[in-house]
Amino acid sequence: MIFNTAARQSLFVSMTLLALAVTTKVSAANMTYEAAVADALTVAAHRPELSVMRIAGQSMLPYFGDDAVVVVKKIDAARLRVGMIVIYVNRFGEKIAHRVISPVNGGWQVKGYSNDEADSTVVNNRNLLGIVYATFHSAGRAPVAIATANLPAIETVYAAPAK
Repeated sequence: MIFNTAARQSLFVSMTLLALAVTTKVSAANMTYEAAVADALTVAAHRPELSVMRIAGQSMLPYFGDDAVVVVKKIDAARLRVGMIVIYVNRFGEKIAHRVISPVNGGWQVKGYSNDEADSTVVNNRNLLGIVYATFHSAGRAPVAIATANLPAIETVYAAPAK
């Protein structure tokens, strides 16, 4: 099929908008933490640009909170847009999951949905780990299940108050 220039531009815009909207929110009312991890690992299994992380904290409620499991996609900071959820390392060395709110000198300003203030660390290529590509909500980790689960260790990312 041959596309003219206008059709190619329209297709490119559509694909770009789809890529921006790919942050998929997967939810199940009673999904166990173990099932959330297993599903996230399945999504990430064959794509080297994807990784799986656990959320700790509540600054991103109602989008996600404690024990949500996210699939993170590596991306260049130049491709970020307002509204995307990023995982980055703040100036204190903590991995944080927050939403892009505006471009600023040197990168992007981010903020938790339920935080009153924006983060003090600007997100750029030096500290950006990726964007949230998919979210798996869980009913949380049961203390006994944590001790007995045969799950791979996954990194924890904080959805925390602004620093």
